[in-house]
Amino acid sequence: MTLVKTAKIDIGISEDNRQAVANKLNHLLADEFVLYTKTRKFHWNVKGIHFHDLHLFFESQYKELAEIMDEVAERIRKLGHYSLGTLQQFLNETDLLEHTDDGSSAEVMIEALLEDHETIIREIRNAIDPIQDKHKDAGTADFLTGLMEQHESMAWMLRSMIQ
Repeated sequence: MTLVKTAKIDIGISEDNRQAVANKLNHLLADEFVLYTKTRKFHWNVKGIHFHDLHLFFESQYKELAEIMDEVAERIRKLGHYSLGTLQQFLNETDLLEHTDDGSSAEVMIEALLEDHETIIREIRNAIDPIQDKHKDAGTADFLTGLMEQHESMAWMLRSMIQ
């Protein structure tokens, strides 16, 4: 078996800057994973007169979050670093809280998801300029802008259900 030598990464961003951006992305990945898990739990446990619609709605959201997680993890790899991948790593890194109440109403579920999306939106918004200006990574700044817009759309959908 021949081992493949890893090529040096020379993409115009210093190793220190790539590491700082990867750290920020791993934090975001942890938040995305917790939100995904919470959304999936609500999909499984929603009840009430709007069960069918909410069951399908939560499914569409967790599928979108699964894509987002994959894109964030791949962005980390593009920068030459490894993404988090264990439950413990995600729980240690996240700012979000797990939802442990199994008997929540649909409205409580929607409000919990909305709060998490808004937390992620603020986190991303606060990261874009430093990643662009301080860490010289326009690609990740652009990636995060698109991700922020996805979360804004998901939050808008949730907010529209309770207002």
